[in-house]
Amino acid sequence: MTVNEPSSGQERVSSKRRAALLVGCAATAALALTACGAGATGTTTKDGFAQVPQKDGALTVWVDATRVAAAKLYQQQHPGVKLDIVTYDGDANGSNYLQTKVQLFNRTGKGWPDVVFSSQNNEASWAVDAGFAAPLDKGLIPSATLADFADGANDVCTVDGTVYCLRNDLSQAVLWYNAPLLKKFGYTVPTTWEEYQQLGEKVAKEHPGYLVGDAGDAFTPEIYLWAGKCGANHITGPKSVSVNTTSEACTKMAKLMDVLIKNKSLSISGVFSTDFGKNEADKVLLMPGPAWYGGALFEGTFKTPAKQIAAAPIPQWKGETSPSTGNVGGGTWLLSQHSAHIKAATDFLKWVTTDNAYQGQKAPGFPAYAPAAEAWLKGQDASGYFNGDLSALKAASSQVWPGWGSGQFSQEAIWAATVKPGLTQGRTVVSMLPAWQDSIVKYAKSNGYKVSQ
Repeated sequence: MTVNEPSSGQERVSSKRRAALLVGCAATAALALTACGAGATGTTTKDGFAQVPQKDGALTVWVDATRVAAAKLYQQQHPGVKLDIVTYDGDANGSNYLQTKVQLFNRTGKGWPDVVFSSQNNEASWAVDAGFAAPLDKGLIPSATLADFADGANDVCTVDGTVYCLRNDLSQAVLWYNAPLLKKFGYTVPTTWEEYQQLGEKVAKEHPGYLVGDAGDAFTPEIYLWAGKCGANHITGPKSVSVNTTSEACTKMAKLMDVLIKNKSLSISGVFSTDFGKNEADKVLLMPGPAWYGGALFEGTFKTPAKQIAAAPIPQWKGETSPSTGNVGGGTWLLSQHSAHIKAATDFLKWVTTDNAYQGQKAPGFPAYAPAAEAWLKGQDASGYFNGDLSALKAASSQVWPGWGSGQFSQEAIWAATVKPGLTQGRTVVSMLPAWQDSIVKYAKSNGYKVSQ
């Protein structure tokens, strides 16, 4: 973790679809806070939790590298606020860095950040019981503001009916494609997975080297298997999960992936790898992936020229009547119960998740706050970068399959440790489905989950 240079301010100074399925009990939060030692003496119960004495001083905000721009913009627009911007990995790929540090802070009684961003959607599953995350819907964030978040966006933040974090962006998966290249090759955008596989087979024969997707990242199952309704990660209760990676839905998608991996139209390099950037970035014909791929990957990382990249709905299996897609990250913002700067922290939290200055105009991903999402879409259209509009993203935002939850264990870490190495060794996804299941079960049980298979 690195600390950025002090800010200039220092020098001057509603859907219930998945709600209540995360671990923890709101009632234990106060007990956990008391157990932490520091801050228990002289607290005042307000806004649904015991608050430590408030004082002046710098607001400490932890962010990943991508969100540094958001913190600096807030600093620029609020010059009177003292702000310490601290960068860390954002718990990328399920590193659990934040949880580990909070456990340390709880033991030592000091060090907690005031506000923190995480690239993961499962932080509330431990942060409530750890006495870290403050309840937000008990007086800190107005109900009218919460109501304007996209339907279901804050379900991952809801524990026993109480909201403990705010969603940064929605990372619903769509089908990105190179429109002029697709036209040049004489292909049409596939609308079914069957058509997608057939196109991948054609590309391998007619235009070898070009790609219809990538399966080399830790979040690969969240794109393909989640969209295919594979029941690998169904959180069914506060501490229970259903795991079945060898079901027909899982096997069908795994077989599709294996066909395209074998003919090399589906890369296994990983879109952020040096190898992909050097040898494959300009060979992308199609790419199923999250909303943030448009700006962060194609425009920012690949430097794909303007007017090439377009977005379409992610394919569905033929005969499917209930469209579904997956989700890759999105991230959440949490406010610490230990903060001695609650008013300033709340102001920052509300601004960074709802204000158009960042979410509507600067954010790389599709905002979870609906009014900002509308502004963001207009801004993307006006930018002139994309080929056509991004209406597919708006439609997909309500089609994320609810059968894949946000438990305390990281599916990305499990896939990276269990399946990804096998892919590099030439093993098929289908052959590794049982091992994937065993690994999920092991991780879940080690985190105290009751597992049904």
